[in-house]
Amino acid sequence: MRVLVTGAAGQLGTDVVAACTAAGDDVFAFDRAGLDVSDRSAVLGAVTSIAPDAVVNCAAWTAVDACEGDPELALAMNGTAVRWLAEACHRSGSHLVTVSTDYVFDGNLDRAYHEWDDTAPQSIYGITKLIGEKEALVLGPSASVVRTSWVCGVHGNNMVKTIMRLAGQHPELAFVADQIGHPTFTHDLAPVLRRIALDRLSGIVHATNQGAVSWFEFAQGVVAAMGKDPSMVRPITTEELQPPRPAPRPANSVLDNAVLRQAGYPELRDHREALAETVRALTA
Repeated sequence: MRVLVTGAAGQLGTDVVAACTAAGDDVFAFDRAGLDVSDRSAVLGAVTSIAPDAVVNCAAWTAVDACEGDPELALAMNGTAVRWLAEACHRSGSHLVTVSTDYVFDGNLDRAYHEWDDTAPQSIYGITKLIGEKEALVLGPSASVVRTSWVCGVHGNNMVKTIMRLAGQHPELAFVADQIGHPTFTHDLAPVLRRIALDRLSGIVHATNQGAVSWFEFAQGVVAAMGKDPSMVRPITTEELQPPRPAPRPANSVLDNAVLRQAGYPELRDHREALAETVRALTA
């Protein structure tokens, strides 16, 4: 497969490039310096000249709180950029796989969210990612929107690294116990994104590791994987968080991977196994 990857230097993009390369694909990897996805002319030029079988869009502005302070930039990177990619894919006949987020939901549902549930984003980040979804879906069956959640991995900045750093600096940590989700590891997600591109699976898809936990439970898991006492992590509520975060977080971020299950894809493994591997890799 001939595949173009945007955001290729990010934590997810790095593993997508690795997964595609390992599978023998002809990979064209672009970081932000190599391809600014908010630049229509650059996107059209790159995609139409390469004419890939698939474009996997891992480029996004994921600084959730910073998005609240700059809605225009968030829209350009998370929303309009996907329009340019969709337009280019239409011209080149490429299948577009774009990565989205649990933040498109308000988090108030009392069960896991499936792909057909109504969206109601509460943050600028969520609003602009939903705009990006809509721009991609204009392509119809030539686009896949893959929602994921709580992304972590060996590369880039993420909560595993943050928790490990804090656990090395402080005798006690506090994490919220009233936000739950599926932590998802890039090493596991990347091959799924590749298969979705290869299969040209259409529409909205949820793809996460399994095992729903709160941030408090996840932090305990990280600390335990480090060989430390998980009781050093104490639970707090979102209201107790200091300083308060500018962007609201969904209380329930658990995504049901219904489409992948019904399409016959194997379920991604429990996140705890991937977490243990990641902590080992980061401490090696």
